[in-house]
Amino acid sequence: MWTYNTAIVLIGAALLGAQCAVVGTFAVLRRRALLGDVLAHAALPGIVLAFWLTGNRSLPILLTGAASTGLIGIAILAYLKKRSRTREDAALGLVLSVFFGIGIALSRYVQNAVPGGGKAGLDTFIFGKTAGIVLADVLGVALVGALSLVLVMGTFKELRMVSFDPQFAATQGYPVVFLDLLMMGLVVVAVVVGLPMVGIVMVAALTILPAVAARFWTSRLPVLLALAATIGMVATSLGALWSAAQPGWPTGPVMILLAGGLFVLSALFAPHRGLITDLRRRSRARAALAEKAAEELLRARQTVTLSDLSRLGFRRPRQTLELLVSRGVALARAGTWVWANPPAPSEDRS
Repeated sequence: MWTYNTAIVLIGAALLGAQCAVVGTFAVLRRRALLGDVLAHAALPGIVLAFWLTGNRSLPILLTGAASTGLIGIAILAYLKKRSRTREDAALGLVLSVFFGIGIALSRYVQNAVPGGGKAGLDTFIFGKTAGIVLADVLGVALVGALSLVLVMGTFKELRMVSFDPQFAATQGYPVVFLDLLMMGLVVVAVVVGLPMVGIVMVAALTILPAVAARFWTSRLPVLLALAATIGMVATSLGALWSAAQPGWPTGPVMILLAGGLFVLSALFAPHRGLITDLRRRSRARAALAEKAAEELLRARQTVTLSDLSRLGFRRPRQTLELLVSRGVALARAGTWVWANPPAPSEDRS
């Protein structure tokens, strides 16, 4: 199972997961989570056109074409949002579907019309082929990831301000437009680099799932970035190892499934925002309110029955009354619960 190729795939996948998670965190905070999805689908026509025009299937050439059409798609999206009455969600769907349709049509045409065997393998960019990466690809991912990290660290304060409150950042003199372009550029680079490994259909998930999963655990941005990168690395690394151990399983989809599983675990069991934690907190709050209501009822009426507590919303009224007894609140008498120390009559001060 553990071979040289497995090690290469594992390292490349871990680096890609960390890079996509870090830049995706800012996109998610900026409410642009689907930006990566649009970029990925808009990249397919560029890949096919780059091969068609050059006749070369070199990865740098293909990724350059992918980045070009991806940026064109983002420019069209920005134009539709600012110069037309098209809503943002409709513009996202329009750019995504039209560019992806153009890419599929061009891919089929090239496959059928262009002679030679160099066209083989273009379809692997749709679903990815992680097992086919080599050391040069890993070095490229490492270089791009290092540059992205340097840019994020150098503009961390500005990116944080723009992500949480762009209006306030503009009033403070921050170059919001430039920072938005920088953020989109980082997403473009991460998506384009991830295309050969994960594919057009699924690479956007690596920019969304780790960031959203990490958001359940913390509200501090530095911790959020580190945790998102860790989740991305764990999901991609385990996906690569699983694919190496089970050759019949595709690596890219397994990575996304594992990232989705980590998201589900975070959504359920995170200590502050998890669903189960929230249900327990609500249950404790309801129990405290009901218990207080029971004590007030005992003080007011001097007696209370199990049916009274059932009407107050107690699921286990007998256990609740036993708890009150343990606190010296009530005594049991023939199925009726009586206040042990009735309040003293108020003095007439008139």
